[in-house]
Amino acid sequence: MKNFSRAVQLIDFNVKGDDRGSLISLERNISIPFDIQRVYYIFDTKTDVKRGFHAHRNLKQVLVCVNGSCQILIDNGKEKTTVLLDSPNQGLYLEGLIWREMFAFSENCVLMVLASELYDESDYIRNYEDFIKECQ
Repeated sequence: MKNFSRAVQLIDFNVKGDDRGSLISLERNISIPFDIQRVYYIFDTKTDVKRGFHAHRNLKQVLVCVNGSCQILIDNGKEKTTVLLDSPNQGLYLEGLIWREMFAFSENCVLMVLASELYDESDYIRNYEDFIKECQ
């Protein structure tokens, strides 16, 4: 991911815990690098299903696999790489023009997404060719 600049980063969250278990606190502008406006999560996804297939123009997101695992294909219009999310103490930060595809969901996967804005369809790029044009 070194060639994706700051638009794509893995964030390690601070885990608090003792013999009773573990806790992670996600706070705006501290552990999450933006004001959180929306939270949603994906679950009960079949292992052979792929999701995503879009980019955002302005939205910032942090993806956290709070249970199970999945893989994220990320594409900046020039290079592609795949990131495995399989730990609740790590998040994938995405901002700007980054195409994403989620796949290889484990049976028990819960993928939580923290977003910097409320849902806005006009921020989505859902056609890959349009995405490539906007990246140039």
